[in-house]
Amino acid sequence: MSTHNEGDGLYKQPGSPYWYGSYTDAGGKRVRRSTRRTVKREAKVVLAGWREQAARAASGSQAPEDLFEFEDMMVAFLRHSRKSKRPSGYTRDLVATARLREHFAGLPLVAITRAPVKAYMVKRESQGAAPATILRELAVLSAAFNYVRFELEWPVGNPVQGRKPTPAKGRVRWEPRERIEALIAAAEEEPKAASHLPDFIRLAVNTGCRRGELLWLQWAQVDLEVGVIRLAATDTKTGSARGIPLSDEAQGVLERRLAKRNRNCPGSPWVFCHLDGPRVGERITDIKNSFAGACRRAGIEDFRIHDLRHTFASWLVMAGAPLTEVRDLLGHTTVRMTERYAHLAPDNHKSAIARLNVRPG
Repeated sequence: MSTHNEGDGLYKQPGSPYWYGSYTDAGGKRVRRSTRRTVKREAKVVLAGWREQAARAASGSQAPEDLFEFEDMMVAFLRHSRKSKRPSGYTRDLVATARLREHFAGLPLVAITRAPVKAYMVKRESQGAAPATILRELAVLSAAFNYVRFELEWPVGNPVQGRKPTPAKGRVRWEPRERIEALIAAAEEEPKAASHLPDFIRLAVNTGCRRGELLWLQWAQVDLEVGVIRLAATDTKTGSARGIPLSDEAQGVLERRLAKRNRNCPGSPWVFCHLDGPRVGERITDIKNSFAGACRRAGIEDFRIHDLRHTFASWLVMAGAPLTEVRDLLGHTTVRMTERYAHLAPDNHKSAIARLNVRPG
């Protein structure tokens, strides 16, 4: 026998962990369905959405798009994401959608307002998610709303606007040159990655490119005569094109890899491809495990692939490069993101304080 609560329209069925909702649809028919929520306050939000949807339909003010639920929007958005983004970006959208679905599944779009978005933030914080993680997930939700608003012209707002958490200050983890050399030496001993991991590390600390930018890098984007890597807007995380001048070491790495490519698999478009074996010529898709192995062999702890990018920026700042130039090389949208490295240029502060030592007249 089900346990009803006539006051709020929620009840439970024997043997089910979920709350069920009871409401009257636009035709006057009593509807009973699972909210797919085990927490009652979350079930209330779902039921309120159904009632709002039914009321708008009964009044004749409901557009056809108002019948859509969260899943309808995300399916449409993910189809667009799969066509328009690189596989890595599409995968990130899928991961974020899985998290979002745990909270918003079954909700009509008209019920996803600022309050449920705030509740999602609180819930993810209670689960131990970092602010940057929550920000990425909400960015996907916001992008989905904007897609159906502007591309499909659904009459919906964007409840995510103004509800994004402030991300924690970015981590800056870098290593000096001698430690990077030790890491490269260790990478040369990695059994399955000795042909590409050392070169990947060298390029990363000499260009500041992200992991995906390097693993997806094609020879058509490399101009060895001019000495530059050209990334189009579709190749970068921020959607901004940028050119990266090649240092002598980066130039040497690319020249060696091109010679190996020409010998082993001349038709491959990828800078980082398999040079032998059954997958010769195919793109190398991941270096996470081999990189971690090289770090262990070199005795370097708490060092991630992305920290190679931090190392590039740190070396530049310590060499006296202006933050605006570092910003452009990294592809940051604002200099605020680059300011995390400012403390690594103590000489700049010393020269400013030295002005106090100058006595007038």
